[in-house]
Amino acid sequence: MKKVTVVFDDDGLYTAVKVQAARMDRSLKKVVAEALAAWLEAQEELEDLADYRAAMSEYEAKGGTPWEQVKARAREILAQRQAQDVQA
Repeated sequence: MKKVTVVFDDDGLYTAVKVQAARMDRSLKKVVAEALAAWLEAQEELEDLADYRAAMSEYEAKGGTPWEQVKARAREILAQRQAQDVQA
């Protein structure tokens, strides 16, 4: 277990968090830890979103084909091959 001291510069924020924690029958320690965990998760999601946007930009810049078109073309090829198998 690691310890850290949190100093609230805003007395109103400290009071509001302390009151809400008490209403939820939770320790301030747990509330702060949960808030930090949620913040970290949100940061990871933002990084994932940035990676997704970069990948989509690259895909669009290279003239990527929409999935529906790829799927339709794959179906055409499959139908052609099946027809060839029937003829053979």
